[in-house]
Amino acid sequence: MLEHARKCSIYFSKGFFLIFFSYSYHSNSQSLTLFDPINVIGLTLSGDLNSVFKDRKDSPDYHPVTLSYQDRDEWINIPIKIKTRGHFRKSSSNCKYPPLLFNFPKKSLSENSIFSGQDKLKLVTPCQGDQYILHEYLVYQLYNLFTERSFKTQLVRVTYLDSLKKKKPMIYYGMLIEDEDQMAMRNASVMTKKIGWRPAEIQREDFLQMAVFEYMIGNTDWSVQYQQNTKLIMKDNSAAPIAVPYDFDHAGIVRAPYAKPALELQLSSTLNRRYRGFCIKDMEELKGTFDQFNRLKESIYGLYINNSLLNEGYRNQTIKFLDQFYETINDPEKAKNAFTYPCDSSGTGNVVIKGLKKQ
Repeated sequence: MLEHARKCSIYFSKGFFLIFFSYSYHSNSQSLTLFDPINVIGLTLSGDLNSVFKDRKDSPDYHPVTLSYQDRDEWINIPIKIKTRGHFRKSSSNCKYPPLLFNFPKKSLSENSIFSGQDKLKLVTPCQGDQYILHEYLVYQLYNLFTERSFKTQLVRVTYLDSLKKKKPMIYYGMLIEDEDQMAMRNASVMTKKIGWRPAEIQREDFLQMAVFEYMIGNTDWSVQYQQNTKLIMKDNSAAPIAVPYDFDHAGIVRAPYAKPALELQLSSTLNRRYRGFCIKDMEELKGTFDQFNRLKESIYGLYINNSLLNEGYRNQTIKFLDQFYETINDPEKAKNAFTYPCDSSGTGNVVIKGLKKQ
């Protein structure tokens, strides 16, 4: 179980807003807000949860449960429907607890509810230990530093109360993920489901930012062509799509014990980075992207330094992992070797990850 949360300390450094996360649980004197990067929100799910977790078929059913949380001095109870979702993490052979999809009632939500305006929300549950929830949550927070064209997330502490089982409640960390249509709307865009976009057709600056980010965190489990762990949004029909990454549990920086690179990539570990952008031979084109990562370096490290929810071993490993990335992008020869890899016709830089069908 993760360490107890404490209040966060906030610092300013070289014009950047740095949050050295030592999270605090929500205070009853303050009203809750969703997608708050500082507070951990406590939620309770009650109902026939055993039936929910066992329903891992291809098309799972919705099950009625009650979602509860405390806002100020009042307990709020919301009848919702939930079902299992995903593919890899939904399989009982991979994960003890499957990810869930919350389906909120459209009419009965109060305007004062933190879930007002929500239709569906994804909940990431512990797969093999809830410390990996925090590790993945921090990756979303990292990408939030770069752009608003990213998914907002909320760290939660969930109490699972099975009304039909005489068992002690289970309490684990979890992560709520912003609905994709709301993310697009927030960016004055719409989702596009079209399959087959080539990386070179994507808005270039955003794509390079995303591809270098995926390299930084050691994630190879993505593709634009099949929208594998990547969503595409468009300002209008004439605009180039913008790639928005998500689902980072197979990234090396997360260190999930079940994560493995695709066999086609010929990598032995997710800790072995592989740049999966398209071929760019002139390294000068990546200079602006590298500059952005250097400008945000202190903010990136700041998400891990003094974070009271992280154990010291993981924090030190992550700092070293980031050090390796910054050594690469700031060494011209190492950068050229790493980021021109897709130009090597004998390598695996042009392998497209199709992925598996997800719910």
